[in-house]
Amino acid sequence: MEAAEITTAGTVAEGATVWLTGLPSAGKTTIAHALAERLRAGGRRVEVLDGDEIREFLSAGLGFTRADRHTNVQRIGFVAELLASHGVLALVPVIAPYADSRAAVRARHRANGTGYLEVHVATPVDVCAVRDVKGLYAKQAAGELTGLTGVDDPYEVPQDPDLRIETEGHTVAESAAAVHALLVERGLTT
Repeated sequence: MEAAEITTAGTVAEGATVWLTGLPSAGKTTIAHALAERLRAGGRRVEVLDGDEIREFLSAGLGFTRADRHTNVQRIGFVAELLASHGVLALVPVIAPYADSRAAVRARHRANGTGYLEVHVATPVDVCAVRDVKGLYAKQAAGELTGLTGVDDPYEVPQDPDLRIETEGHTVAESAAAVHALLVERGLTT
């Protein structure tokens, strides 16, 4: 079988894309890597398509205009759908600030019969600013950066995600477990 993985039990493991959207420093990538580790330990094929790495290698040269952000999201969505159509769970921790960009990625998956789940990593902007993993909020506050998603550039909160994770007050392990439970519920892993 080409489009899906055969598990050791002889059943087909279906691929899917799990898009983790949220503000910068919300915890998307941390949750994705914790989930990937858990899934790999269970024998699942998993790839994490980190937004920063994709920008460096696949979307180099794109800026942060609305059009460039849309192009970046579509490129990542294409790669994720390709992986998922071949039995891989593609975990995509990417801000994807605009609802229409996320909807286009979902539509591409649907048109190809590939699973797609949207997870909103709902961390308040003030908590993200304290975490400030990359120093973006500090640069924005100092006037060294403009166009920071959720501060001076819009973030369109998903209205109906498959899962919303409130990270404040929850551990990474608890957040990853919530996404894992969704995958089990949808029949995408055991």
